[in-house]
Amino acid sequence: MCRFLAYTGEPVFLDTLLIQPPSSLVSQSFAAREAKTVVNGDGCGVGWYGARPEPGCYRGTLPAWSDANLASLCHQVSAPMFLAHVRSATSGEVSVANCHPFAAGRHLFMHNGQIGGYDRVRRSIEAMIPDDLYARRRGNGDSEAIFLAALGHGLDTDPVAALARTLASCLRVMQSSGIDQALRFTAVLADGETLRAFRWASDERPPSLYWRRLQSGIAIASEPFGDTGDTWQTIPPGSVMTAGRDNMAFSDFVVG
Repeated sequence: MCRFLAYTGEPVFLDTLLIQPPSSLVSQSFAAREAKTVVNGDGCGVGWYGARPEPGCYRGTLPAWSDANLASLCHQVSAPMFLAHVRSATSGEVSVANCHPFAAGRHLFMHNGQIGGYDRVRRSIEAMIPDDLYARRRGNGDSEAIFLAALGHGLDTDPVAALARTLASCLRVMQSSGIDQALRFTAVLADGETLRAFRWASDERPPSLYWRRLQSGIAIASEPFGDTGDTWQTIPPGSVMTAGRDNMAFSDFVVG
């Protein structure tokens, strides 16, 4: 399983959350504490919002702990909203195209989880991507396929409903193919104004996801980072957390 972190609030330098804290995301790339795989070394990426509506994005196949370009970028870039991800591949080869976050227009998307039996249903899942969006397909993993399919299901206008419809379609494909493995979906979607963090699984065992209010804003992470006394709260299974720079709310995330 992968590890990730998202932030919204006052502009901060990326390294203050991604590198400097104890048990930071970069530390989790080689010593995760709550993942099935301790090492998440199959690439890394970060996307951030600046002066323009479209986000900047850096992705690479080096492990985060040895990517000097990632460290330099995090030291120099300050942003009010960003997503970062370290990958442990469950589907798709180790390539830049399969690294998170994925970008399209103003959207950034990253995912921790999997479509069970993806190798058996990949062709059918990819058929869910509209023709005009399929040209954006660069990798061969399930996370990018979910993102592009959701764009076709109305992500621009109603992102929560679009992702729910997409996951419901994935479940139907899995069931028709006789796959009894789970569909697990812990993810973050950003548009420059709002973060939406999803935690859901078809077997009610979604990957871990936490949130914490910082002095400067709100952080969302696969597992806590920072001092041991810091207070983190669990995002409930079957829910979506919506966070802006000045507000946040929880709602049910219903698939099917």
